[in-house]
Amino acid sequence: MKKIRVIFIFVVLLSLQFMNAYGVQRFPKPDFESGYLQPETLQPSARAGLLAIMDVSVLALALALVSWLVLKKRSRTGVFWTSVFSLAYFGFYRQGCVCSIGAIQNVTLALFDKSYVIPLAVLAFFILPLVFTLFFGRTFCAGVCPFGAMQDLVSFRPQKPDPRLNAVLGMMPYIYLGLAVLYAATGSDFIICRYDPFVGIFRFNASFGMLIFSGTLLVSGIFIARPYCRYLCPYGVLLNWASRFSWRHLTITPDKCIQCRLCEESCPYDAIDIPVVDLNPEGRSVTARKLILVSLLVPFFIVLGGWTGSRLHETLAGVNGKVRLAKILLEPERYRDQPEPFEVTAYKSSGKPLTVVYDEAAGVLRRFYTGGWLLGCFIGLVFGMILAGRLLTRYSTDYTPNKGACFSCARCVDYCPVEKNGTKEVKP
Repeated sequence: MKKIRVIFIFVVLLSLQFMNAYGVQRFPKPDFESGYLQPETLQPSARAGLLAIMDVSVLALALALVSWLVLKKRSRTGVFWTSVFSLAYFGFYRQGCVCSIGAIQNVTLALFDKSYVIPLAVLAFFILPLVFTLFFGRTFCAGVCPFGAMQDLVSFRPQKPDPRLNAVLGMMPYIYLGLAVLYAATGSDFIICRYDPFVGIFRFNASFGMLIFSGTLLVSGIFIARPYCRYLCPYGVLLNWASRFSWRHLTITPDKCIQCRLCEESCPYDAIDIPVVDLNPEGRSVTARKLILVSLLVPFFIVLGGWTGSRLHETLAGVNGKVRLAKILLEPERYRDQPEPFEVTAYKSSGKPLTVVYDEAAGVLRRFYTGGWLLGCFIGLVFGMILAGRLLTRYSTDYTPNKGACFSCARCVDYCPVEKNGTKEVKP
């Protein structure tokens, strides 16, 4: 399988280089010096609409196929080749756009800005994976997301990181999600798109900095399976929550677990819960003290996080163009030896009174103050719940996937010797 992956990566990248060259010939760069005026676009062209319908249709079919392969066929091979197709189509052919991960920002902006109309294709890419996850687990991550597929192809020697380091790094997607929602809600920036590590690779136009970033992720992905999915992806947070309530979910065994322990080390994402057969292994008094500690710590972390976020609201608001312009106009001597920022150039040509600029910036700062409180409370709640999960022990009798963390990749099913209504011989 490793040799197949290496050969496939080489063939795909080589062929896509030719496709990219062909695309450049078909769509040359526009000539802005010819005097031609671009007409105003009132509605999407028919081709753009058809492409959007095709993208959504392919997404729905891929989600349905992977869900069937995971839950019915229990086929890791089928999931792998579907992910190869998803990488080729959603990644290199569609160049990572529309992206379910980045759609978080579009949905947020649509909720907070009534003037913004979210494209239906973007809304579909945001909703469909969540709906399938509610029914069948994270099958989008398993074989449809091109980001996950690219990382899977380089995962040659995955190792399990230290549980404490894993828990600390596991906080990062929640912070990333909170910041992305805050900046999109205030109309400041789309940071998920700005710092997307793989779109530059899909489009063959990555900047040097992003190339280093994506290269670091892929190289680390050789030893730590799916580092972006596990420690950065903000959409993965939403899928994690939805998967916990999934109607049906991948199971390691199709029948009763025989406790053979063959699957114990099979998951490179450490998403298999080890059985805890003792109903109260620590004793009632220890459990009671832990429950009291958790009930006190969680509210404390929520308040502390909210207060910290509110104190950082001016720093967070520095990304916003209106706040940045007001700072430059308030302290022009700090920027005297620098080229004039484009915000100042635009302001001078607009004829807008200075008081209006300051009022707009003050309004943005108030929104960031409120958003800072909410962001901090959210991060404090997440930290408290993660801590509570590590302190409290859950009773279980079988080896089962952790429904939130499991990517439904079906790797573990190949390690299980159990067949439906019986067992097969376990090879030594």
